Amino acid sequence: MRHFDYARAESPQQAVAAHGSDRDAAFLAGGTTLLDLVKLDVMQPQTVVDINGVDLDTIERLDDGRLRIGAMVTNTALARDERVVEDYAVLSQALLAGASTQLRNKATTGGNIMQRVRCPYFRDGVSACNKREPGSGCAAIEGVNRTVHAVLGTSDNCIATHPSDMCVAMAAIGATVEVQGPEGTREIDFGDFHLLPGDTPAREHALEPGELITHVVLDAPLDGNRSAYLKLRDRQSYQFALASSAVIVRMDGNTIREARVAMGGVGTKPWRAPEVEAALKGKTASEALFTDAAKLAFEKATAYSQNGYKIPLGQQAIVRNLSDLTAA
Repeated sequence: MRHFDYARAESPQQAVAAHGSDRDAAFLAGGTTLLDLVKLDVMQPQTVVDINGVDLDTIERLDDGRLRIGAMVTNTALARDERVVEDYAVLSQALLAGASTQLRNKATTGGNIMQRVRCPYFRDGVSACNKREPGSGCAAIEGVNRTVHAVLGTSDNCIATHPSDMCVAMAAIGATVEVQGPEGTREIDFGDFHLLPGDTPAREHALEPGELITHVVLDAPLDGNRSAYLKLRDRQSYQFALASSAVIVRMDGNTIREARVAMGGVGTKPWRAPEVEAALKGKTASEALFTDAAKLAFEKATAYSQNGYKIPLGQQAIVRNLSDLTAA
């Protein structure tokens, strides 16, 4: 049993003050990741700051058309919100493809963004893992790496995939993360929030010590967009993606006027594919076009001993999603 200090906050300011700049402190929201890792002794916070009393559970439309989501909005509430279903179908579908109903009822928007990798070498507490113990090595590179390990954005220090479905959809939509910390408030572009492992895989996000996510603001929806999330996995429910795609298109007849494409299950962070988007823009929809465009997303992919299949599978996740959307 490890002892820790516990505090409850009723405002972002109280939460930040209670947390301070201590890297050994943690914010507690739904707890669907934190409590698991504390029980496994992978995370060992000295202070836990409960933010369930903080008023950050509303969704509002801004004057410029963007949607501002409180960090404490549950995954279930976000997925079922009428504005999300109508304007951001890809996000609603991604949320409903993740976890189970019970977990979605507890998991929060901010916590989903912050969830940590599901690599078994990270979670077992004893294997070499540079995320858990910097400088110890990465057991996954020469170990079992079929399911939750990436082919994009990897390094010699880490190959674990980012596990979130929600974040893949947000990467395609475009968003801003609003945070509050000891130095005040600031905004982080969603594409810059999650960090590639590089030489510092223990640093997974762009938050500074003591900063709290307060809101996520989605970009205004594309007029007349069609969007969908396609998740390919070993079983239909309660399973992480082997490969997934979040696709948004705006069509003019059979011509793709604009496309946004992001991928999950294949990257060390939610993976936006601008090269695919550029290849699709202004072109006539066809399976041949989709196949050629999807290949571009994996030109810099690195396959490991057991996960090379993710390259063609990831391409198919893009092709199938685009085919379904443009045929609608």
